[in-house]
Amino acid sequence: MILAACSSKEPRDINSATDVCEVCNMSVSSEEHAAQIVMDNGDYTVFDDLGCLMEFMMDADASEIGGAFVKDASENKWLNIEKATYVYSEGNWTPMNYGVLAFDSKKSAENWIEKEGMGKLLSYDDLQGFEWGVHH
Repeated sequence: MILAACSSKEPRDINSATDVCEVCNMSVSSEEHAAQIVMDNGDYTVFDDLGCLMEFMMDADASEIGGAFVKDASENKWLNIEKATYVYSEGNWTPMNYGVLAFDSKKSAENWIEKEGMGKLLSYDDLQGFEWGVHH
């Protein structure tokens, strides 16, 4: 499930009034947890939670994906999912309760863990083997 890291595809803004998650069909109302895939043909597929995006990618044809992005948990910016650093904790609130947050750097993720007093660092590779069922 390797994506084109040098892809020229860019994420689009989320429209919380009309965007619906491709996997769970919930509205994408918590934009700070949004994720999206840009297909090679220019179509966009949006998700309300990183876990929904990862579940979608398990069955997707990787050759059709131009890029995949997730919102940074500490800043309002899009991150390439392959380059982000992740923090998992049962205590992390996300729309579908997967508990995985994205950060632009390992240092940002470590700072968040220190501030919150909880969490486990994960890389994009770690997400491949992560158990993506709804977490409690």
